Amino acid sequence: MRLSTVCWLLPILLSLNTYGQQRDGETFQKEYQVHIARTQEPIQIDGELNEQVWANTQPLSSFWRKFPTDIGKATRKTEARVTYDDKFLYVAFTVYDSGKVFIKSLKRDVGHDGNDCVGLILDPVNKRANGFFFVVNAYNAQSEDQINGNGDMISFSWDNKWYSATKRYADRWTAEMAIPFKTLRYTADKLTWGINFLRVDTKTNEYSLWTHVPVNFRSYDLGYTGALVWPEPPPKPGSNAVLIPYATGGVQEDKDNGLPWKATGNAGFDGKMALSSSLNLDMTVNPDFSQIEVDKQVTNLTRFNIFLPEKRTFFLENSSLFSSYGIPSVRPFYSRRIGLDKNGNKIPILLGVRLTGNASKSTRIGLLNMQTGSQGDYSAENYTAATINQAVLKRSTLNLYFMNRQGFLSDSAKKADPLSAYGRNLGGEFNYTNLKGTWNGWAGYHQSFKPGITKDDRFMDLGGSYNGRYFSAMLDMNTVGTNFYTDMGYTQRIENFDAARDTIVRLGYKQVYNEFDYRILPKKTKVSSYQFQLTNSFVFNPDNTLNERNQSLGLNIMYWNTAQLLVTLNNYEVNLLFPTAFTDKTPLPKDNYQYSQATLGYQSDFRKPLSYYATVGGGGFYNGSYQSFIGGVTWRSQPHLNIDLHAEYDKLAFPDIYGATELFLIAPKVEINFSTAVFWTTFIQYNTQRNNFNINSRFQYRFKPMSDFFLVYTDNYYTAPLLKNRNRALVFKLNYWFSL
Repeated sequence: MRLSTVCWLLPILLSLNTYGQQRDGETFQKEYQVHIARTQEPIQIDGELNEQVWANTQPLSSFWRKFPTDIGKATRKTEARVTYDDKFLYVAFTVYDSGKVFIKSLKRDVGHDGNDCVGLILDPVNKRANGFFFVVNAYNAQSEDQINGNGDMISFSWDNKWYSATKRYADRWTAEMAIPFKTLRYTADKLTWGINFLRVDTKTNEYSLWTHVPVNFRSYDLGYTGALVWPEPPPKPGSNAVLIPYATGGVQEDKDNGLPWKATGNAGFDGKMALSSSLNLDMTVNPDFSQIEVDKQVTNLTRFNIFLPEKRTFFLENSSLFSSYGIPSVRPFYSRRIGLDKNGNKIPILLGVRLTGNASKSTRIGLLNMQTGSQGDYSAENYTAATINQAVLKRSTLNLYFMNRQGFLSDSAKKADPLSAYGRNLGGEFNYTNLKGTWNGWAGYHQSFKPGITKDDRFMDLGGSYNGRYFSAMLDMNTVGTNFYTDMGYTQRIENFDAARDTIVRLGYKQVYNEFDYRILPKKTKVSSYQFQLTNSFVFNPDNTLNERNQSLGLNIMYWNTAQLLVTLNNYEVNLLFPTAFTDKTPLPKDNYQYSQATLGYQSDFRKPLSYYATVGGGGFYNGSYQSFIGGVTWRSQPHLNIDLHAEYDKLAFPDIYGATELFLIAPKVEINFSTAVFWTTFIQYNTQRNNFNINSRFQYRFKPMSDFFLVYTDNYYTAPLLKNRNRALVFKLNYWFSL
């Protein structure tokens, strides 16, 4: 039987075993309630819990297992308590443990996965649409992020000021959090907030929560929060105005362009102002991002560009308001397009403003305007984005947006490249989620506007998914017009490189994607779960002929000791429309290619001081063959030292005239955590595909909350000729958070 046939038939058979009942998340706020009381005594955030209010506050201690199984109560006891005063929401945890605690790092934003930690999930508006996640590990490394109701993955890229402390004992560790009300966004008349408490016990590989969250949902899912009940309206946040000035300086040399060493310097500021308890204004003048870590390089064996995440702080708060439109391969808004020219070179951003938050209990708004300067022959541009999210039904939203990139070009430049004058996008989406969170549906219409273009300029998307305890499925159908442009966004696949003519050809497409997952949760074995996954992806040309087909069958085995084993089989069919080169020899001709590949991967128990992972793959690749090895080793001496080594080798071999190539990516990383305030990270990347050997070494000293000194050294060489220098720089940055 062909793999394609299995991919269609097996989900039907598996669906017969689906779990029929899921609890309604709305009822949780009747079953799980915590009535908060005001404290009359000051609380010192030292992790010791010696204030009388903690002794008088009834603890929430009956935590449920969440992962890898949601059956039964947590193995080890956790207690959570809450109180408040005029300025802060206070949370205290007592975490019963034995022996040495386990953490990944002392670095900020290390997250919750793989750490002995506790977390607070908050939904102040209580609409199950947006909230906050605050995490602290046993050594007091803080992480925080914003959550959206779609259950999307979090990156811990949002930063704000809050306070915490921990203390470790022989049989337990304790944690205190103080969350400033002015950090949160809420309406003061809301007497019920959504709340949940998380504990990650890495030694037992167990996640547990105060409420009973089903295993098929994320720990921070807002649909399964309990109720934080206020005896009176929560305190008004008060004024929240922040000024964050910065200054930079350094020296740099650019041998690629024949430029000698020169001194550099810059200054600017970011600002934040609360216009109301739920609406925030951010501004930036001459922002600088020299402290940002370099992108993690990857080997790209596709014919298209890859998506890299945003890391610049200004674009991160409430970013989902703008960036969640579309699907992963088509995003009308992609903030990394701002401040870069068409070749990826940096363009100065002069200033920017952003207004985000809740205009009412059911309405979120976002408005962004950024002005870039000119550089060389690249003209100044203005970027504007406006969005509104309206909550409807119980957990659904209706979203609308408008985006505009306006170039300031001379008449001759407009005549030479008319499409550069402006690019605009207008669209709307409806996202449906039932109360249980098991059923989701979405529909979107997106229109682009370019000078002289009146047809094939839209993107439409329709899909739905089911997320059950044992079985989940997803279907998405979309169509992208040949003339659909996203000057402020990202569209994969629409630009095709014709190697014979050395040119880019735009071609729209239609895509149908479906995915089926089936989970087995065995009892009393070394395996915690078996997950089978079947995916089918079909891409069609505008005339409905087949462009590409990819079908995949995978098995992921997760062990109680955190180890994982992954097996994947893939079958491809590609009707190549344009000659494509993967080597420096003759490009592959237009033709129909069918081939298959297999992958086997294993990750060891990451809790041990020395852990490793390895993946081997191979099979066909168009009319040739493909071999791959990806591996890595991590050595951890907690809590101060982490050493990672990642390596990837790929070999492509084609019939003689089409050549062969070997690609190497070697990326060691050394992270030294002197404390929760002082870090030194060195990242080295040797990438033959990009012909680049990069060294990035960054020292960070957080001398006050959200106030930092950075010293960054970067050096870039060619891999061929080896160690021929391209450019290097040594820069410092100092920023200070002023609360006004």
